[in-house]
Amino acid sequence: MEHTILIVDDEKDIVDTLERQFRKNYKVFTASSGYDALKILNKHNIHLILSDQRMPEMTGVQMLQKAQVVQPDSIRILLTGYTDVDSVIAAINEGQIYRYVTKPWDPTELEIVVKRALEAYDLKVDVKEKNKKLESAYKELKTLDEAKSHFMILIGHELKTPLTTINSFLSLLKEEVKTPEHIKYVERILQGTNRLNEIIFDVLDLLSAETGQLKINKSEKNIFKALNIAINTHLALVEKKKLKIDNKIKSDLKLQFDDVIIGKVLNKIIHNAFKFAQDNSTIEISYSNSEISVTNSGPTMSAAQISKILKPFTLDENIMHHAQGMGLGLSVSQALLKCHDSQIQIESQNNKTTVSFRI
Repeated sequence: MEHTILIVDDEKDIVDTLERQFRKNYKVFTASSGYDALKILNKHNIHLILSDQRMPEMTGVQMLQKAQVVQPDSIRILLTGYTDVDSVIAAINEGQIYRYVTKPWDPTELEIVVKRALEAYDLKVDVKEKNKKLESAYKELKTLDEAKSHFMILIGHELKTPLTTINSFLSLLKEEVKTPEHIKYVERILQGTNRLNEIIFDVLDLLSAETGQLKINKSEKNIFKALNIAINTHLALVEKKKLKIDNKIKSDLKLQFDDVIIGKVLNKIIHNAFKFAQDNSTIEISYSNSEISVTNSGPTMSAAQISKILKPFTLDENIMHHAQGMGLGLSVSQALLKCHDSQIQIESQNNKTTVSFRI
């Protein structure tokens, strides 16, 4: 790119001297007054303006101030005498000059100043162009993200209707079949549809939380009762694994929370603790320093594993073998808790894992 320079001075000899100095490397425009300079700025793209301060009718500072409006990206340099300190201050404050050069100047030094100024111009233009591209990319990503969310919500709602129909007819079929083998088949199908139904509701909860559609309604509730509901939901798992539950929370403890959201979070955290606890172990539940904590025994998790399980749709070899689900439980809880001004904390050491959150 060939750089353009505008030289502005009412003294013709100075204009001619500067033009001869710079025309070998740059395309040079000249003007003998501030008004002529502004006319050129309105017609041509100027990268650098080199202007004298003391000119009749319009000073260099006044012209540079107007030039800033016409071509804000251009670099501005003011030529001034030693005694024009007030003009220099005005140029810095009002004309936003890149530098000022005092008279008489050294041609070599001035050439270096101009070269550095044009490098600054190139950098400014490059940054501006990259910012435009980033803004465009961000808008595109935002559009795609919104489309993804709308698509997932649509799919979720569309899947719920046929699933409800399938479950209804499976329940009727279960009453009709007589042989143990057929009953087993129907139960397996029901388990599959119920799991799919859970995934759909998890995805919808996650999207509602992340897209700001979730409404929070806090009121004073009994947290002990909310915990019991979550525990009782998974009693079959407790009996199967012969788990003991050590609930240290007071039965009359009341806190401010949204019972629907916290109920879902407790359900998932309790289920996770039961699911991954060692057989014949104890699940500890406590409330301290405004935090509810659920601790289960089991293999110690690394920081990388903890980070992974808090991200939705994380796939690993266990999940790929359908042993551990879709990785939505704690990630959905995390999204729900963010809407509740809280978040999940996980600590895992000495074969014990504690999941906690502030309420």
